[in-house]
Amino acid sequence: MHIHLIQKEIIWERPDENRDSLEKMFEELKPAAGDIIVLPEMYATGFSMNTLFSEDIMQTNAPNASFLMRKSSDFECCVIGGIAIQNKNLFHNESVAAFPNGNLIRYKKNNLFPLANENQTYTAGNELTTFEWNSWIIGMSICYDLRFPEIYRGLTAKGANLMVNIANWPIDRIDHWITLLKARAIENQSYIVGVNRTGTDPNSIYNGRSMIIDPMGGIILDAGEKQGIFSSTIDIEKISSWRNSFPALNNIKGSTHRQQKSCP
Repeated sequence: MHIHLIQKEIIWERPDENRDSLEKMFEELKPAAGDIIVLPEMYATGFSMNTLFSEDIMQTNAPNASFLMRKSSDFECCVIGGIAIQNKNLFHNESVAAFPNGNLIRYKKNNLFPLANENQTYTAGNELTTFEWNSWIIGMSICYDLRFPEIYRGLTAKGANLMVNIANWPIDRIDHWITLLKARAIENQSYIVGVNRTGTDPNSIYNGRSMIIDPMGGIILDAGEKQGIFSSTIDIEKISSWRNSFPALNNIKGSTHRQQKSCP
């Protein structure tokens, strides 16, 4: 399966302009049906604490969610991107996966970033989210979640063999980003996809380095520091082969994990 990472500069709190620039980038994209396309965290606004930019979950024509749905339908792909969501009186930082049939899967960020007061603006989720796509089981996560290995161990326990982290990860801690992506892949014997942004906002500078990491910790794609679309292929058999030949997941204390000969 092919995965396409869209690493871009996000214009601060200008959702219309960000969607327009993404439209131009999507014109360059030639995916096959069944691929995955991934955008960064809060792709239309940047990492904003302004809840005026949150979309009501009940709004049928919410523009940021509708954009993901439309692109999923156009390309017959799974499209993942980050959106700030309002649900009744609560606000959430979500990763949203859109599917060609119009369905959405939502993950609420479990670990909110206190240094940006994210925990004072948004409400943390308390559930782990996976979904099946093109024979893969995909686990969802957002930015600061990457520092918490229990999130990824939990996704692995739910059967995940591909984990996606969407982020606004700043340049001054980019070495942590790379190290943690590799660690999460190695310890869970899983592919890890991390999609970061470029550009600036009032608080930080971002230098991309979106990546695809294989289950042994090898970097199979490094997007570097510039805006663009970056694509690579992942092989589901590599997961099965490595987990069977080096069955470390079976040795987790108290674990009920069982290795699968093949993925559903």
